[in-house]
Amino acid sequence: MTTSGNFETLQPRSVWAHFATLCAIPRPALHEAALREHLIAWAQMRGIDAIVDAAGNLILKKPASPGCEAMPGVIIQGHLDMVCQANSGTAHDFGADPIRAVVRDGWVVAQDTTLGADNGIGVALALAALEEQDLIHPPLEVLLTVNEESGMDGARGLAAGTLQGEALINLDTEEWGHFYLGCAGGVDVEVSHHCAQEEPPQDFALLRFEVSGLRGGHSGIDIHLGRGNAIKLLAEALRDLAAHTDVRLIEMKGGTARNAIPREAFALCALPAAMASSIDEWVRHRHQAWRERFSEADANVSFVCQHYDASPGRAVTRNERERVLAFIDSAVNGVARISEDFPGVTDTSSNLGVVALERGELKATFKVRSLHDARADALADKLVAYAAAQGLQASKGGAYPSWTPNPSSSLLALCQRVYTAQFGQPASLQVIHAGLECGLLAASHPHLDMISFGPDIRGAHAPGESVEIGSVERCWQLLKAVLRTLGEPVACC
Repeated sequence: MTTSGNFETLQPRSVWAHFATLCAIPRPALHEAALREHLIAWAQMRGIDAIVDAAGNLILKKPASPGCEAMPGVIIQGHLDMVCQANSGTAHDFGADPIRAVVRDGWVVAQDTTLGADNGIGVALALAALEEQDLIHPPLEVLLTVNEESGMDGARGLAAGTLQGEALINLDTEEWGHFYLGCAGGVDVEVSHHCAQEEPPQDFALLRFEVSGLRGGHSGIDIHLGRGNAIKLLAEALRDLAAHTDVRLIEMKGGTARNAIPREAFALCALPAAMASSIDEWVRHRHQAWRERFSEADANVSFVCQHYDASPGRAVTRNERERVLAFIDSAVNGVARISEDFPGVTDTSSNLGVVALERGELKATFKVRSLHDARADALADKLVAYAAAQGLQASKGGAYPSWTPNPSSSLLALCQRVYTAQFGQPASLQVIHAGLECGLLAASHPHLDMISFGPDIRGAHAPGESVEIGSVERCWQLLKAVLRTLGEPVACC
């Protein structure tokens, strides 16, 4: 096993050296400044121009190789931030602690946290290309955006005309052997409500219900896999319990990011003392039902109840409990439509990513995605309308456009030729049900010809995230070959 600070034996060495740096410097969304300053100093030591735009994006520029100066420029693009998720009980401060990773069976893995291979490997590949002395390439720009994971603010704020290149290679996809030429757009739905509260009866006991052990994952890429959503399961269970006894809901929390499938959720409740004393049998029955239901997708689902001697404290009223749980349980979640144009690809989906009910204040966040912007907007409108029907406040925000596929792309044709020459067969063509920044970049720079590829990454946005070492080396081989070909006069489109 190898720790994140000791990747020296992995190939390509330059790529893994940069990834080790990214593991060492914390980079949650909205907190990329320390990494950005490190990279600026790194670039200045190598004579690479470094510019920070008004949105906080870092743009690194390197002149063309001798003889390639007249060729159209190329942009390599990735994002600096990462999703921060840790298993329950794992002591990890994403704002201060380095990512702890190991090498296991050909993969680099973070066992109890996210790894940040999304999109740290893409960033590492781009930086390696900048410092490779013998690499032949046209004028080169590397665009490293900020806050991709929690709002795409960097790509959204990129001013028109900032980039000079004509071709853009995005390195933020997670399945080797595929060229991606389109992605889903998205919109957030925020729900809020002030719940009336009251004191539970004197003879009520305090209990804590917890759903955990779920795999979670990326709310776009993994949404079709049928994994459990901890928030939805908890609401389902509490509604069932409320049909048999008087449940007073005090507090409820679940999920940590709108773009991650929630792995854990808990609720503090007050129940009649007689019912509380026999609740464990109901918990076991519910747990067993879930184990059978998710035997393939989420076999480690856990449901437990903890009894407390303390006084319950104030709870939302029964009417408010019914309103909140009905909304959470019944709101659209998961795959809403499969693509007719791309078999097996999710077209439209919704993910209930975060819920927090504290001291009577409810907040809930959904991430809606679609390959068609109008469908994402329509599904978001349905969620807003359903919330209003339940007496809750809801609004849309944070919309970003889809990236429309261009099968006749000259860059795609060139990359396909290079891929076939390097690996003996053509790459598969795909669209992805995730929010690449290409749609926003196309809005500010409509002339760009774009493509995306990347190595094999498993479990992005969830603890246990891993990246396959061999596919990183193949990505590096492909990136160098594509840049070399783009630098040749015959590659001019």
